[in-house]
Amino acid sequence: MADSDTSITVSRDIDHSAKDIFDVLSLPDRHAQLDGSGFVRSADHADRITANGQTFRMNMTGPHMGGDYQTDNVVTGFVRDKLISWKTAPAGTEPPGWEWVWELDPQGPRATHVTLTYDWSKVTDKELLKKVGFPLVSKHQMEQSLARLEETISGS
Repeated sequence: MADSDTSITVSRDIDHSAKDIFDVLSLPDRHAQLDGSGFVRSADHADRITANGQTFRMNMTGPHMGGDYQTDNVVTGFVRDKLISWKTAPAGTEPPGWEWVWELDPQGPRATHVTLTYDWSKVTDKELLKKVGFPLVSKHQMEQSLARLEETISGS
C-alpha cells in the first residue's frame, strides 16, 4: 500500500527470520519497545495474538487524549509469520476506523522485508477526524518503529 491522504506505509529489510519478527509483533507486551511515537506505555490485558478477532488492551499516553488513556485493539488480520493487523479504539468502544498492518515478506532464512501501514481511510466521523488530526503518527515515527523492531529482535 502506497502513501495516500489516508494512509502511511514504511518498509525496512531486517536481517532476521519472519518467524522471529512475528514472535515479537504477536506479543503485545513488547509493543511499547517498538513504538516510535511514544504513545504506547504498556500492555494492560494482552495475551499473545494467535487469531483474528482477539482483543488486547494497551496503556497509552498523549496530549490528543488529554494524557493517559487505554485502547482496545481488535485483531483484523492474522497469518502466522506473514501478517498481523488490528483496529484501535478508546477502551470500551468500537473501533472508529484506523488500522495498523504489519506485513512480513521473507527474503531467505534470515532476512525479512517488513512493511508497516497506518491506515485511517475508514474513519468517517468528522468530529473525530478534526479532534485527532490524522495522521496522529508521522512517517518518521513509523520508521522509528521499524528501527526499534530491528533493535528489539537483535537484542532478544
